[in-house]
Amino acid sequence: MALANSIRPLQHHLEYIYGVSVPLDVDDFLITDPELARRLGDADQRETPEKLLISQDQEDQVDIALYLDSELVARINADDPLAQLHDDNLVDFCTALEGVSHFLYLTWNFTLSREVRPLELEMQAEVDKYIAIAILLSRQCQGRVPARLRHWLFERCHFDEALAAVESRRYQEANRYAAKYCYQLEQRYLRREAPPTALIQDLRTFYRLGLQDKIRRIEGPA
Repeated sequence: MALANSIRPLQHHLEYIYGVSVPLDVDDFLITDPELARRLGDADQRETPEKLLISQDQEDQVDIALYLDSELVARINADDPLAQLHDDNLVDFCTALEGVSHFLYLTWNFTLSREVRPLELEMQAEVDKYIAIAILLSRQCQGRVPARLRHWLFERCHFDEALAAVESRRYQEANRYAAKYCYQLEQRYLRREAPPTALIQDLRTFYRLGLQDKIRRIEGPA
């Protein structure tokens, strides 16, 4: 794959944050052809700029591909958010990072022979977007993270009305849990002079928990 179409740096960004690594390169699983994505996905799937496509046969062989809109990938490469994150590339960064987050979390858990539920996948992606943006903005703003970030990500979001009821509930539940966890991160680390290593350790511990343990950690005492 040509370097101009690479989203590998987003995978490396998340691997660095969480201290994980997988023997797979997201670029090798990236497709940007919407017709191919439609053929590989469900017949009734919605048209979206990002979609992790998963199929499993009777022998439990799993095939995956990450679809990202070709123009989105081109914009990410032309205006690299890892170099400078700003209003004009923020939405594209969130969209691409969500797909890479799904890919990384799923494949990392597969290497451990762990099952991943859809809610867990979506909740982790919401956390990933928040912390990836927070880290980038902190680098650009002399250690400060804008107070409006959590509001923008979790309170101003809108859910597609075309979603089936079960999907809509899952996305809303993932948003609620992730928002609460990110609020806790803010209070523990980002709004006080806490060492960066403490934040990273919290994130890495959370990443390695299963769904129910994640929820218990979020809902438990502060």
